Amino acid sequence: MIEVTVFASAALVMALVAGVFLAFSDFVMRSLWGATPETGIEAMQKINREVYGSAFLVALLGLAPVSLGLAGYALWGMDGPAAGWIIAGGLIYFGGTILVTMLGNVPMNKRLDLMILHAPETISYWQVYARRWTRWNHLRTVASAIGAACLLIGAVLYA
Repeated sequence: MIEVTVFASAALVMALVAGVFLAFSDFVMRSLWGATPETGIEAMQKINREVYGSAFLVALLGLAPVSLGLAGYALWGMDGPAAGWIIAGGLIYFGGTILVTMLGNVPMNKRLDLMILHAPETISYWQVYARRWTRWNHLRTVASAIGAACLLIGAVLYA
């Protein structure tokens, strides 16, 4: 039952991704928002630069082809209720996590990274950034958690 192992492994990694996003939504962004704007901005700029060399990014982006691959496999190679759960899990993760990251959070991160720390427009943007970025992050948190749950349910039904 190699499929069950693959489904469950992907679910575990999705759950780990959801956990990182949850930490940001729950207390990291609140802490940065509660600091002085310059401190919050500088910390977020550093976090956004460090993420590029992280295991988290490998997991986050590595699941993009995996989630679509699992959804495609379930669509064309499986029957029964497990297939629907696997398809849902893959598509929810891809749409709600990968697309939101690429179209929502990353452009905001890139804009913040190019801004001068103490400039008035940077301080002004931080007010918008922190709220909007966190909203998008809430969506990524929920999508990756639901995607993981769907894959896990699909794995159990398939087994």
